[in-house]
Amino acid sequence: MAKKSHIEPLSIDVIARDRMVLASPRKVNLVAGLIRGMAVSKALDVLKFCKKAVARDIRKTLLSAVANAETNYSLNIDLLTVREAYVGKSVVLRRFMARAKGSGAPIRKKFSRLTVVLCEAEG
Repeated sequence: MAKKSHIEPLSIDVIARDRMVLASPRKVNLVAGLIRGMAVSKALDVLKFCKKAVARDIRKTLLSAVANAETNYSLNIDLLTVREAYVGKSVVLRRFMARAKGSGAPIRKKFSRLTVVLCEAEG
């Protein structure tokens, strides 16, 4: 479970979701854990230089949340903080790969659901 943040919100929470991230929830959660509780500007820098491939998808979702905050709620971007970043399971794409003697081996491509919640906090 994610730790509770100690950030006092000044306004409404802003949410962005990505429902079909092509990576297992375990791999996505490793990178999402890096940005929990960070200021948005610092979180974007961390994701930009992270070597994990899934960091690109998380960065896109974070930028979407920032755009939602600016457009829909007129929040100050400089004060935004990542309140929560959590991951859940989505669909599993099932395939078979041909193996020896007419048999097959299963391939499971796991998808994840990513949710990023931002809040405006005092800097």
